[in-house]
Amino acid sequence: MKLFDGRPGTPEGRLPREMRTYDYLDDLGISYQRTDHEAATNMAACEDIDAVLGVIMCKNLFLCNRQKTKFYLLLMPGDKKFKTKELSGQIGSARLSFAEAGDMLSYLDIEPGAVSVMGLLNDTGHAVQLLIDEDVLKSEYIGCHPCVCTSSLKLRTKDLMEKFLPQTGHSATVVHLTGED
Repeated sequence: MKLFDGRPGTPEGRLPREMRTYDYLDDLGISYQRTDHEAATNMAACEDIDAVLGVIMCKNLFLCNRQKTKFYLLLMPGDKKFKTKELSGQIGSARLSFAEAGDMLSYLDIEPGAVSVMGLLNDTGHAVQLLIDEDVLKSEYIGCHPCVCTSSLKLRTKDLMEKFLPQTGHSATVVHLTGED
């Protein structure tokens, strides 16, 4: 794997959702580094990517309440365990579960394994609430997929919070997760 500055030189072999992500970041003047790789659909597969990017990829979970009336995108450190009960109380949702692939595609234009904060650019109806673990905000950089699991990005956390999210019309609810039982 190699590290590149910015977008690929050609859209050949790339999905439109990936190219749309690069267009969005470029239009906002957000600089980023990118690496291309085999499909990385879980955190274990991201370990080599972490080394190339020099940042731990975020764990991105797409969740919903039992009634499937509220959807959440949770960003947390890739090396932290997720405990549903710990998050449920903080956001006032009695039961949380992983949302279905169809909802992921419908709201974020993302498929399982490629869940990313970048998908919020496709949530024009603002149906998804962003939750960010406070530890993510302590890092200068964030690692995420550009809406596909065959490339990964490194960008400044500040750019995500101050440029990307305001442009998408989303705000973040900061949560405190320990990952402990």
